[in-house]
This record gives sequence, C-alpha cells and structure tokens, in this order.
Amino acid sequence: MKNDSLILEEFLDNAFNLKLHLMEFFSMKENDLDGFLANAKINLASLHPGDALSNVSDFYTDIVGDRHVADLAAWHITSKNYICDTLKLQQRFSRDLVLDFGGGIGTHALANAMSSKVEHVFFIDINQTNRKFVEYRAKELGVEKKLTFCESIKESQISKFDTIVCLDVLEHLADPASQIDVFSEIMDFNSVALFNWYFYKGEKNEYPFHIDDSAIVEIFFKTLQSKYIEVFHPILITTRAYKKIK
Repeated sequence: MKNDSLILEEFLDNAFNLKLHLMEFFSMKENDLDGFLANAKINLASLHPGDALSNVSDFYTDIVGDRHVADLAAWHITSKNYICDTLKLQQRFSRDLVLDFGGGIGTHALANAMSSKVEHVFFIDINQTNRKFVEYRAKELGVEKKLTFCESIKESQISKFDTIVCLDVLEHLADPASQIDVFSEIMDFNSVALFNWYFYKGEKNEYPFHIDDSAIVEIFFKTLQSKYIEVFHPILITTRAYKKIK
C-alpha cells in the first residue's frame, strides 16, 4: 500500500493513469481520445430527455452509454486540484470498510483501495460500463483484491460501513433525502460519511440531469439535519463530513 502523499502525487501526475486506461478499455487511439473528452459535458447533456424522463435512474442505466465515462473523465482531468482536495478529505476520514456510492470512474474508490487504513472498498454504481471500467482500472493498478463491485448497497451484503463516500451523486437522485436516510441505517456512531451536492441545473440548463426542485431540496436538508451532525474539517467547503446523531 502507498502512503497518502504518494497517492495524491500520483493522482496529480496522471489521474491514476486515467487517459491510458480510457484508451485501452475503449480500444481508442490518443487522437480519438481528445475528441471523446473535448465535448463530453455537452454531449451528455444533449442525451437527457428532460421532462419526458419518468425514472431518473433510467438515464444512467439505459441512455448515457459511454458518454458518462467521458464526462467524468474530462472533469477529473481538468479539475485535478479540486479532486485532489476531495482525496485529501477522504484520506482524513476513510478507514476499514468503505462504501463508495455512485463511484463513477473510480478515482475515490481506487485511492481508498491504495490506503493502508482501508480494509476493503465496496464500489456501488448502477451503470454497468462504469463498474466494468473501474474493475479494469483496479486490476491495472494492482488493487483489485481490495474492491468489490456492486449495482446496489444490498448486493454488498454488508450491514454497517465505517466510511461512506457519496460525492457528486445526490443531485442526480430523484429522492436524495431517502438516500441519506438509508446511509444513516448502515452507519454506526463512529462511522463518517462524506457528502456534497449541487442542486442546480445551471444558468443555461447545462446540467439537466441535476435535481433542483425546491420541495425535494428542502426535504433533503431537513433529513440531513435530523439524522446527522457535521464534523468540522479545514480542507474544503464544498464537501462535508458527517456522523449520525446519537
């Protein structure tokens, strides 16, 4: 296992070999990769059917295809310093059994798997392409034995987690309050959960897949305040750490 500073250095250097993994996994040449990443956010947004979408999860399971991987990869490459701060935060709290919920392209799950403080990481994502891509990356990075890949929390068969990582996910859920309610049930009083959210569709609807309904958001914050107490950390203000209220 690597020490914390080496993990961060490796991410800042090459995002854990992300570009190489993309080219190998998708059998893509480097010049094609640039196009794959260049307009990723616009391409993903253009797929969203708007109000015609009756089930939010359908967008990520049946519609997005490879474009979700492209969007996430482009963001992680162009926003390395911000992502690195979130990795510093999880290094501060992650230990033992970790749930990475909605883990995307696997940056945080892979970093946790590299940590000596983490026993095992359960990577949860409803998108099969995401799961297969991260499983491929884990093997390439030599941490596959510390990761289990699941479509749902129930599939993990773990009743309590020591750490929950749920980053850039809650705003994509139809009922984010229910999800953090579920998280509280699988935490004990020493567990820590890392959450962030962005309940905003953007000035020009560039994030049509985000929830911004004021009633849904209000219920979310009421649930958060009733179930959790915030744990202060000095690393960044966009991602918060929480314990469940006794």
